[in-house]
Amino acid sequence: MRPLDGITVLSLEQAIAAPLCTRQLADLGARVIKVERPGSGDFARAYDTRVRGLASHFVWTNRSKESLTLDLKHPLAAEVLCRLLERSDVLVQNLAPGAAARLGLAYEALRPRHPRLIVCDISGYGSDGPYRDRKAYDLLIQAEAGFLSVTGTPEAPAKAGCSIADIAAAMYAYSQILAALLHRGKTGFGCRIDVSMLESMVEWMTFPLYYAFDGASPPPRAGASHATIYPYGPFATGDGRTVVLGLQNEREWRVFCSTVLQRPDLADDPRYASNALRTAARGELDRILSATFARLTASELAARLDAARIASAQMNDMHDVWKHPQLAARQRWTRVETSAGEVPALLPPGTADVFAPRMDPVPALGEHTDAILGELGWDQATITLWRRERVV
Repeated sequence: MRPLDGITVLSLEQAIAAPLCTRQLADLGARVIKVERPGSGDFARAYDTRVRGLASHFVWTNRSKESLTLDLKHPLAAEVLCRLLERSDVLVQNLAPGAAARLGLAYEALRPRHPRLIVCDISGYGSDGPYRDRKAYDLLIQAEAGFLSVTGTPEAPAKAGCSIADIAAAMYAYSQILAALLHRGKTGFGCRIDVSMLESMVEWMTFPLYYAFDGASPPPRAGASHATIYPYGPFATGDGRTVVLGLQNEREWRVFCSTVLQRPDLADDPRYASNALRTAARGELDRILSATFARLTASELAARLDAARIASAQMNDMHDVWKHPQLAARQRWTRVETSAGEVPALLPPGTADVFAPRMDPVPALGEHTDAILGELGWDQATITLWRRERVV
């Protein structure tokens, strides 16, 4: 038994934020019915063709779902949605601003007939305020939330290498839906959840916000190094590799100087006696560290760091992560089916020991349309007619 067995989620979703939210609900056992455009489907299906012809984003965020094609603008779509809502516990949508309301799917319109329904609206900026009607994409939210201003090098900002604003919104939508299901269990009533990508991203930006509190200077862009802790970041070694290391306190600084740098005199140098002073002096310290590390191979430096119990890591690329020894040792990889055959998939982080996560196939476009419509009461002749008329 999984925690969300028996829960049905109807999702009018596209791109990343809503699909990642609902995929995690499916991981816990929820039935997720994904409504897609006839012919093309979720536009994330066409982002790339890197997974045996399928899109990498889509394979990541859509396993264990049922795909129903439906033209939401067709007059017959309203009755299909009505019957689906009768059987649903949760409605998730991240359509364009205002689109759900125009379809009659605003929470206020649904609540009288579906008092137990939980409606989760995911948007760029939220349901009100001067930005409510603006389109929002991940990079734009990274910019609006200040993420780009503190990420990159002193010369140029850089975006995150993954869809961090979408992921932030997905995680808050997921956790809020779980909380709403608990609330409904106590009260018997559903609710509306309003998730803003901007607010989700700004929550993740609160450390740099507080660092710049009351007009103080914000953290500078420091490339892959930590902007406000030193030494904390990547360092080149003599064999052309890169080791990432990080110090957290003054005790570690002392042992780092004696064991790793083999310069115990630096530990007592008043110019470097605190993290704030070391951060201010990172230019001259960089030269000292680089000169020492240039005489060592990556494995030799790693051995010294391990002896000093200083945290360090390898700078892995994607190919390294696929074969990461820790993930292999913990058996974190499984396989899921797709229309292009089996592909590897990472098990959901934090899996409990009392149930196995659901790892069902990634659906082909419209794969479950006939079965779902039949379940809702339409016969095959009607479904065939609707296909000809491009209702589904």
